Amino acid sequence: MSSELPPQIQNQLAQLQQIQQQAQALAVQKNQIEISLKETELALSELEKLDADAVVFRAIGDLMIKTGRDKTKEALIEKKDTLSLRAQTLARQEERIQKRFQQLQEQLKQAIGTPVAQ
Repeated sequence: MSSELPPQIQNQLAQLQQIQQQAQALAVQKNQIEISLKETELALSELEKLDADAVVFRAIGDLMIKTGRDKTKEALIEKKDTLSLRAQTLARQEERIQKRFQQLQEQLKQAIGTPVAQ
């Protein structure tokens, strides 16, 4: 059937598929960021429950390193801020891709003669 379609429509279909793949990849990234963000927030809340002089260990690769509570808290806050910023960026990218997907879908419907819903 694709050989029967004009090259312009084939191109639009390919773009639509590519955008759909990008949207799926973004959704996976966003999900991973959200999980990391929740884990970081949980670690921060647990850290708040500890005394200021409590012994804290941080996982760095395969090692557990002894560190201070305040130093660990600062690192987690920085990580949380970075993850929040990344999540916002991904949300904006997701919006742009969704708009582009809708535009291409409408163009494709018009090109093949399907009436566009108002």
